Amino acid sequence: MTLKSRLDEILGGAAARGAVPGVVGVVTDRKHTLYEGAFGQRVLGTDGAMTPDTVGWIASMTKAITGAACMQLVEQGRIDLDSPARQWVPRLGQAQVLEGFDAAGQPRMRAPRRDITLRHLLTHSAGFGYEFWNADTGRYQAATGTPGIISCTEAALGQPLTFDPGERWRYGINIDWAGKIVEAVSGQKLGVYLAENLLGPLGMADTAFRIRPDMQARLAKIHHRGDDGTLVAGDLVIEQNPENEMGGGGLYGTMPDYIRFVRMILNDGLADGSGGGGTGARVLKAETVQQMCRNAMGDLRVEMLPTQAPPLTNDAEFFPGIEKTWGLSFQINEAAAPTGRPAGGLMWAGLANSYFWIDRQTGLGGSYMTQILPFADKLSLPLFYDFETAVYQSLA
Repeated sequence: MTLKSRLDEILGGAAARGAVPGVVGVVTDRKHTLYEGAFGQRVLGTDGAMTPDTVGWIASMTKAITGAACMQLVEQGRIDLDSPARQWVPRLGQAQVLEGFDAAGQPRMRAPRRDITLRHLLTHSAGFGYEFWNADTGRYQAATGTPGIISCTEAALGQPLTFDPGERWRYGINIDWAGKIVEAVSGQKLGVYLAENLLGPLGMADTAFRIRPDMQARLAKIHHRGDDGTLVAGDLVIEQNPENEMGGGGLYGTMPDYIRFVRMILNDGLADGSGGGGTGARVLKAETVQQMCRNAMGDLRVEMLPTQAPPLTNDAEFFPGIEKTWGLSFQINEAAAPTGRPAGGLMWAGLANSYFWIDRQTGLGGSYMTQILPFADKLSLPLFYDFETAVYQSLA
């Protein structure tokens, strides 16, 4: 069976039996797209077929792109990884550590023992959390009226640290703050900077914080899976006139677009200029990409994300039992994964069940998108694993 027929069977079968409303999968090596397939519907109950150019909310797949933007500025000597980040964004110097709550339910705060650095932000070791995975963050927001990050407001950045910078790994709004550093240093809104310095050179014309009319015509709705497994289309759309363009999760895009970013990492910073829409330009130095793809947080390790908001996310951890570190900004599996991905592979995901992986050792990568909540969906995440596994089995 060819790779195409096997992946068509896996993805198409899942859509046909209703496991997912619609799905897009793309696989690449260092030079070419090896597979591209789309199955199911953009919105259940309509005749709008899922196509490779379907637009979806890629959410935290934004993080790696914002991380790459930061590393461009590091290359230029305009910022660095280990100096106090408050020199570029003074508000970061005002962040306080949440020690607990008093008898009235109000937060007890103290100054952090050390400054937040860009390295802390890019490795999720600064101390910021997300309310849907950290109860104290949610309790602080409720007590103070601080909005959640998906509100796309500047006020949403006013969260506390849940520990002193550098002391552990905790997934949170860290890379939203990294995006504010890009804005402060470049003098541009994050979306403009990305379009000029990454998305444009890479040929990612369908990736943006704002959904253009032609993108809207190809937009898949986010579906919600009920306790009984039923999928229902919802109306969640990230703010289209955002006060804060979320560097940690605000982008909409397509999987053929994202695979161009994957291929740039596979090619040590070179944009794809071989008919893929990219310029062929170098967007990052080879040594920078190599640095991004190594453990950047020492002895700290990625931890399971325990849900505090079941409608939005399940408990989430990729490859439980395998040690995982974090680069600048990807999760790294430190041992071979069950899918066949070797040690040193890179990956991350988006809240609405989109996923990617990058394997620089074998020279393969993939991007995958459904639009389903909760995250780590009981059928979509295993489908992504099956998709990746089939790619590695095809090499045998």
